[in-house]
Amino acid sequence: MNQVFQRAANQPERRSELLSVRIGAQEFAMDIRSIREIRGWIASTHLPHAPSYIKGMINLRGTVLVVIDLAERLGLPAQEPNAASVVVVVETGTKVAGLLVDAVCDIITVTDDMRQATPETGSDASREFIEGLIMMDNRIISIVSIPAIMPEAAVAAMLPGQAEALQEAA
Repeated sequence: MNQVFQRAANQPERRSELLSVRIGAQEFAMDIRSIREIRGWIASTHLPHAPSYIKGMINLRGTVLVVIDLAERLGLPAQEPNAASVVVVVETGTKVAGLLVDAVCDIITVTDDMRQATPETGSDASREFIEGLIMMDNRIISIVSIPAIMPEAAVAAMLPGQAEALQEAA
């Protein structure tokens, strides 16, 4: 069932800005309020026993930052980072992580009327990671749920012991 989010007749139209990124041939978007910075890819330090979607850790001005391969986290084929790859640093609550993407595309302004629900797929994973869809210029852009893609507490717990080694390597 594909429903459009509808607003009450007496409420003003709500607009939000999203950052669109590309992974392979697909486009994704995330709330711009969650973006802390955008930086080029730098080699990362491996994090032992981390899930496969964790590319590693980088030193971001003295702070250890986990880098998540957004493609792999979303169930897409993982790609090796290259000089054109980008790390989008996102923040939600007290969690901060870097999201590895192929490219940053644009900042788009969307209204609630432009958003559509994530279609039923028989799996909760689609709805867990994707908040909704935007149809724009014959493209379908998936809106990523930043809190859902953040690493679990177990990965975060590994970081304090790894921080010193990472800072020495930088």
